[in-house]
Amino acid sequence: MSAPSKVRTMRPSAFRPAVTLILMLWFALAQAQTKQPQADTAATRVYVLGVDHAAQLVAKHDSPAMLEAFLARSRADAICVERTADAFARDDFYEFTYEVQDVVVPYARAARVELCPIDWMPSREDELLGFGMNPGAPPELRPYRGFQQFLTFPESASLRRTLYHADDAANLDKVKQWALTPATSAARDLPRRMFLYRTFMQAQAIARAAHARPGKTLVVVVGEFHKHDIESILKTDPRIDLRQPSSLGPPSDDEIARHTNRAQLLAIASFNLLGMQSRTGNVDFEWMRDTLARLSAQRDDAEVQLLTTRLARLDGSIDSDQAQARYAVIANSAGDAKFTWTGVLDRDRLDSYFDPFGNLSIAQRAIIEQARELHRQGKRQQADALQEAVATQLKPRQARQLRGYWTADFLGDIERKPE
Repeated sequence: MSAPSKVRTMRPSAFRPAVTLILMLWFALAQAQTKQPQADTAATRVYVLGVDHAAQLVAKHDSPAMLEAFLARSRADAICVERTADAFARDDFYEFTYEVQDVVVPYARAARVELCPIDWMPSREDELLGFGMNPGAPPELRPYRGFQQFLTFPESASLRRTLYHADDAANLDKVKQWALTPATSAARDLPRRMFLYRTFMQAQAIARAAHARPGKTLVVVVGEFHKHDIESILKTDPRIDLRQPSSLGPPSDDEIARHTNRAQLLAIASFNLLGMQSRTGNVDFEWMRDTLARLSAQRDDAEVQLLTTRLARLDGSIDSDQAQARYAVIANSAGDAKFTWTGVLDRDRLDSYFDPFGNLSIAQRAIIEQARELHRQGKRQQADALQEAVATQLKPRQARQLRGYWTADFLGDIERKPE
C-alpha cells in the first residue's frame, strides 16, 4: 500500500494561517485600489436626498413637483433608487415608495437619465427564518393600526416637512440613536441589525455606481433613515465628492410650476381625501382646496367632482344629505371611468397601501361614499344594499375584502367627524 498523501493527512488547522494571509492581502489590495485612484480620474459628485416615503403627498413644501424640479436642477447623469436590481428589472417597486415609481422613474425615463437600483434585501428564505413571516405581503384585511397598517401621517409636523428636511442630521437623531442601541433582548434585535447591514450594502452599491461615472453627477433618492449612515460610509472615498442636496438651493416657483402635472395633483387629493389620511384629521385643507380648484379649472370631470364632494364633506361645507345627493349624481354619470392614480399594485386586491377601497372605479367609489352617508343617517338597510350592489360587480376576493372593510370601517365608524 502506498503512503498516504501529505495533503490528505495534514490537519485542517494547518491551512488557517495561509487562508488568513490570503484574506489579509486581498483586503489590503482592495483598500489600496480604493484609496489610490488614478491621478487623472475626477471624483463623482454625489447628492443623497433623504425622503420620507410618500410624504410628498401630504407636505406642500416637499411635493412631487418640488422633487422633480430638484432632479432637473441637479442635472444628474444618473439617479439611484431604493430597489433591488432584480425587482427593478421587473418594474416591481415597494408599494409605499410613491416618490420612486410615480416621480423619479417617470422623470428619469422621460428625460433620458440613467437609473440605477441600489437596495439590498434578504432572501425570502432568510425573511421567513428571521421574522417567521413575509413582511412584504399584506394580510387579506390590512389593520387600521399596528404592523402592516395603512400608511398615514398623523403628526402635524409631516405637513410642515420641506424638501431638504433630511439634510439636517438633527432631524433624524431618534433614528440614529435607535440604530446605535441594541435591543434589550438580543433575540429581538434583527430589525436593527438588518437595517445597518442593508444601509451598508446600499452604500456599497452607490459607491460602485459612482466609480462607474467619474466626473459626473449622481443623485441618490433613498429613505431618510439611511441617508447619514450612507454618507458616513462614503465620505472617505476619494473618488466621491459628497454634496448636500440643499446646496443646490430650493426650486423656484416657476420650476415647481413647470414640473406640476395633473396626475400629481390627483394623487395628492386622493391620498388626503379618500385614503386613511382623511381619518387622522391631519390634512392641509387649504392645499386641498387649491389643488382641486386647479384640477377643476383644467377639467371638471367625475373624478374631480367626487374629490370635491369628499373635501366639502370633510371640512363641513356641506351636510350629509347634500353629499349623498351629489354622490348619487356622480355614480350615475361616471360610467366605467377609473381613477387616474390609485397606488394599487396588486390588481386582484380591493385596497391600496393607503385606502381600503382604492381599487374601485369612480362610480363604485361614489356609491360606497353614498352608502357611508346613508349609514350615518341611520339608513343602514339602504346602505347595506348599496354596498352589496358594488360587491356583486367585483371579483370574489375583492368582494370579500369589501365586506370585511365595510364591517371594520363603516360599522365601526372610525372616520373623523367633520367639525
